[in-house]
Amino acid sequence: MTVTSSWWLPILLLCASNVFMTFAWYGHLKHKGVPLWQAILASWGIAFLEYVIMVPANRWGSERYSPYQLKILQEVVTLVVFLVFAFAYFGVKPQWNHIAAFLCILAAVGFTFLPAAGN
Repeated sequence: MTVTSSWWLPILLLCASNVFMTFAWYGHLKHKGVPLWQAILASWGIAFLEYVIMVPANRWGSERYSPYQLKILQEVVTLVVFLVFAFAYFGVKPQWNHIAAFLCILAAVGFTFLPAAGN
């Protein structure tokens, strides 16, 4: 087994790429005095770095996971990264309903890794 076909490398890369994407999407909200066009250009630059990591994560991840599994993993990673980001960057704590929704999505991860009927 090579490093690129390991189960953990795509997850680590998804985490790293999501840090960049979360900053690209939400980081500018702390800098509302910056002109919108500058915020857009800065976000595009950050998002480019996200894609540099995301594409290999999905390419290598497809050796180990189905496209559905990759997508569900991506969504959970996105929520975990955002949860940390929102608390650390904005100082916002999640409410009970946010936690409940997150647990529902975690359940979706469990379902996607169950064997399909007939397999």
